Amino acid sequence: MTIETSLTQFIDAHHAEQIEFLRQIVRLPSDTPPGNNTPAAEKAAALLTAKGYVVERFVVPEARVRDYGMQSITNLIVRQTFGAGTGPTIALNAHGDVVPPGDGWSFDPYGGDVKDGRMYARGVAVSKSDIASFTYALEALNAAEKAGAKLNGKVELHFTYDEEFGGLLGPAYLLEQKVTKPDYVIGASFSYAIVTAHNGCLQFEVTVHGTATHGSMPETGHDALQAANAILNAIYGKLPDLGKIRSKVPGINTPTMLVGQIVGGTNTNVVPGKVVLKMDRRMIPEENPAEVEAQVRAMIEGAVAGRTGIRVEIKRLLLANALKPLPGQDKLVAALQKHGERVMGEPIPAIGVPLYTDARLYGEAGIPVVLYGAGPRTVPESNAKRADENLVLDDLRKATQVVACAVAELLS
Repeated sequence: MTIETSLTQFIDAHHAEQIEFLRQIVRLPSDTPPGNNTPAAEKAAALLTAKGYVVERFVVPEARVRDYGMQSITNLIVRQTFGAGTGPTIALNAHGDVVPPGDGWSFDPYGGDVKDGRMYARGVAVSKSDIASFTYALEALNAAEKAGAKLNGKVELHFTYDEEFGGLLGPAYLLEQKVTKPDYVIGASFSYAIVTAHNGCLQFEVTVHGTATHGSMPETGHDALQAANAILNAIYGKLPDLGKIRSKVPGINTPTMLVGQIVGGTNTNVVPGKVVLKMDRRMIPEENPAEVEAQVRAMIEGAVAGRTGIRVEIKRLLLANALKPLPGQDKLVAALQKHGERVMGEPIPAIGVPLYTDARLYGEAGIPVVLYGAGPRTVPESNAKRADENLVLDDLRKATQVVACAVAELLS
């Protein structure tokens, strides 16, 4: 029996168990915000401990978490040695924090209901599914070694709880604390492509200060909303120019920019004295983040220049650098493509994506990283971050096989 056959048979035989494992993971909320995610980490830790693993907990100090805008973060590492342990260390990273469910669900967002071969729950696709896929890939590797497979190296499970806020207290915290330094990383993703690059992201909070006054005498105040409207016009007026900038990375198109939230004013009959905009600027891998930030700041300041009584504060909320290929990444791609094409029955391309992930933080530390896991061809197919987020459970099974076989090849 080949090791691929051994791994596949184990995963097939334990698929129902894996589904129940995933159901237990999605049933515990880990909405971010508010970001009280230690309970979800403890649930995962309990499930892993029940399987016999030693689970290391890395609790981020409360004050640091609160300053960051969240409530609690505990990150988990499981380490497993194969053979002499002198081969490469391969980390499998998935995040257990999720966006809030929102409205419009046909299913309980924390129920893990299964219908027509799909599980429905918030986070079931992004990326609690890969907590299950990576766990059972490791389970299969352990079973294969016990059956006589010759493996040499280490596998680490990195389950982190800060991706939705950027990952600085997730993977970046583990790397900062020097508790891990793997040779390769496979991060959570979907099953029909390997992600080798992704966009960067800058997010800003723009506060427009004016002077509130009675609505019957607007000339006695300074309207922050009018000034904010000038900023909005500048932002959206820039989109045609951004649309002309094209990335050379397959799967990534152009930079984007939008305002996702607007808050301001005190009452219907009062000239607004303050308006707050939160904006998002996605950067293709070819762009320089420092230059982009300078351009955005200049654009905002220029939009309100010369307006009497108006003052603007620009606060950077997030800088997520783009994920770019590193030497060694080709080994991960080759192993995942080889087994992905065999298991999925179709070519598995290596592409870039326009979103951003916390996997970039491994890349920034010089560690080759790619994204591959359980899920469909595109984010919209899974309703990720929308109502009725779902996962095709056969994709979970197959992705687990691909990851297990690829890791086994790297450890052989």
